[in-house]
Amino acid sequence: MHFLDQAKIYLKSGAGGPGAVSFRREKYIEYGGPDGGNGGKGGDIVFEAVQGLNTLIDFRYSQHFKAKRGGHGMGRDRTGAGADDLVIHVPVGTQILSEDKEEVLADFTEVGQRVVFLEGGMGGRGNASYKSSTNRAPRQHQPGEQGEEMWVWLRLKLLADVGLLGLPNAGKSTFINQVTNTKAKVGAYAFTTLVPKLGVVRHKGREFVLADIPGLIEGAADGAGIGDRFLGHIERCRVLIHLIDIAGQDPADAYQTVNAELEAYGEGLINKPQLVALNKLDLADSELGKAFADELLAAGADKVFSISGATGEGIDELLDAVLGYLPDRTSTETKAAEVEDMDADDAADWSPI
Repeated sequence: MHFLDQAKIYLKSGAGGPGAVSFRREKYIEYGGPDGGNGGKGGDIVFEAVQGLNTLIDFRYSQHFKAKRGGHGMGRDRTGAGADDLVIHVPVGTQILSEDKEEVLADFTEVGQRVVFLEGGMGGRGNASYKSSTNRAPRQHQPGEQGEEMWVWLRLKLLADVGLLGLPNAGKSTFINQVTNTKAKVGAYAFTTLVPKLGVVRHKGREFVLADIPGLIEGAADGAGIGDRFLGHIERCRVLIHLIDIAGQDPADAYQTVNAELEAYGEGLINKPQLVALNKLDLADSELGKAFADELLAAGADKVFSISGATGEGIDELLDAVLGYLPDRTSTETKAAEVEDMDADDAADWSPI
């Protein structure tokens, strides 16, 4: 399944059907009269959040959505048929933005949430509705209201309980492979992860959803590297796991670099609870690990967990700490079994719109 988290689409609700101009012509009725019916209502554009979707890839191939118009009114006072609503299914976590991306028009945070986004036009009046004591044979009618139309952006912010972040090569892919059944690509080079991935963690009888995003580098807020566009996928997380490579650049500098990008991005990410994990413990001795942990504490970390994503050392203690930030039953736990783990190999033809 290919991953896409932004799409621009065109929407148009259905126009109302025109009213009819008709007169009765019956043999044994001395006086006829108008009997043109009203037009039917046009179809609405409706968005609905459904389970089983984790990407907006379907909107790469279908960008235009137009509801049908209402039926024509007919003689014998027959009202035109109302058109069916056009229901567009989106993943939970989808936001609908205005064309200039300045305004959030709708936000889908629960399965089954429905929003009537554009209403169809009302059907026009037939000539029978114009009959009065002074106008016995009206010929006027209404054509029916036009539908609404607009371009909008869809933006997906994955719903996950825990977000995983760090510099490139911090070991995030190895970590998510260790704690979930994800098969993320692992490589000894930067930006192995190109798109966000979801995984379900099962720990001590609990389940929660973990989101992994591509690594951040200095200047990501200004577009360096892959940039910070994927940070939106951890905006809804309750707690963040910040992985730091014990064998990489100075851990304290790495910690401050990532937090500077979180602060530059905004949206309250810098204020979220953050569990700092010194990763790749298997590549260093305990004395060096303790020295680096002390540096991170001095740099502002509340507590430092020493772990190895490759061997699993220290991960149970880290996951125990994660559970302390989650409620008794998370909102995503009920659907965790249905979350599809996103494999980076599946994103071979991914590209932003």
